[in-house]
Amino acid sequence: MTVFDAIQTMLAVRTYAGQPIPPDAVQRIVAAGWLTGSSMNRQPWHFVVVEDRDTLRQLGALAPSGPYIADAALAIAVVVERTTFAVSDASRAIQSMMLAAWAEGIGSNWVGFHGLDAVKPVLNVPETLDLFAIIPFGYPAQAVGKGKKQRKPLATVAHHERFGQPFTG
Repeated sequence: MTVFDAIQTMLAVRTYAGQPIPPDAVQRIVAAGWLTGSSMNRQPWHFVVVEDRDTLRQLGALAPSGPYIADAALAIAVVVERTTFAVSDASRAIQSMMLAAWAEGIGSNWVGFHGLDAVKPVLNVPETLDLFAIIPFGYPAQAVGKGKKQRKPLATVAHHERFGQPFTG
């Protein structure tokens, strides 16, 4: 799958089959985040890879917007330093991991952005860092309609040269 194919077809997955993710695929997913560019190469992130069933259940119970984490094969908690560009840098890393997973047939979804403080003690996240998001990963429980996205027309969100002049490609 090309990168564009992954971008074009990736959809949020919130229900997962019980199938484990092979270690080499987990390695590639984590490496995709690690290899992502960051502002001034500061890499203000830490990735906590969680595969333990009990811990996944705890994360699902504690993350207000992500109870489905409990059923994922793994989750990656993205922890950030409190720097100016940490939010954008971590967001880039998350998208890289999600696209790398999707290219291998593994679904995911972004959980959090706020409201994850209760999870920090479970993962031993220091108080000096922020738990930015949790990304559950797993093979989709049912077939996912790849590419069936509802988007505004491109010409209404992409502009050419000046705002208000539609981009027509």
